[in-house]
Amino acid sequence: FQLQPHFLFNTLNTISELIFTNPESAERMITDLSDLLRLSLKELEVQEVSLQQELDFLKKYVEIEQIRFHDRLKIEMDVSAETFDAKVPNMILQPLVENAIKHGIAPLSQGGTVKIASIRENGNLLLSVSDNGVGLENSDISLILEGVGLKNTKSRLKHLYGAKHKFEIIPLETGGVKLNLTIPFQIANED
Repeated sequence: FQLQPHFLFNTLNTISELIFTNPESAERMITDLSDLLRLSLKELEVQEVSLQQELDFLKKYVEIEQIRFHDRLKIEMDVSAETFDAKVPNMILQPLVENAIKHGIAPLSQGGTVKIASIRENGNLLLSVSDNGVGLENSDISLILEGVGLKNTKSRLKHLYGAKHKFEIIPLETGGVKLNLTIPFQIANED
């Protein structure tokens, strides 16, 4: 895992603009970026974490993006309480949310919503990231899967779970895209 350079540069550029126009937001963004970098370095060697830890990391990332996008970016969480202790690949959600923001929401002048959801079902953890953005516009899904973020995600899932995982990209009829990820449900501290 690594944070994408364009995310870091965009964040630093936004901070430099906010220093003069909105110092409080600039300060909050610096704190969030610092926390995000600290968390990503701290967990660098850890393959799996609890979903709660993953969501804590994701919240730092999302706070930065919400400062950048102002009211153009809404985030909704629909996370089942019984999944907070589930074991998930470390930093698996961030690139999925980043893709939804970059490719789905950012191109729209009015912005949009990214929704993160989780449920436990039939011994599996189902995670989804969806957006109401521009959608795939007749793009070939196999080409989408060749992007660096999604390619790395698929590779990590295959390495950790083999045939016991499922990763799907579903174009939504209402616009936008939904990514579904299914992995075996395991409690994070069962090792």
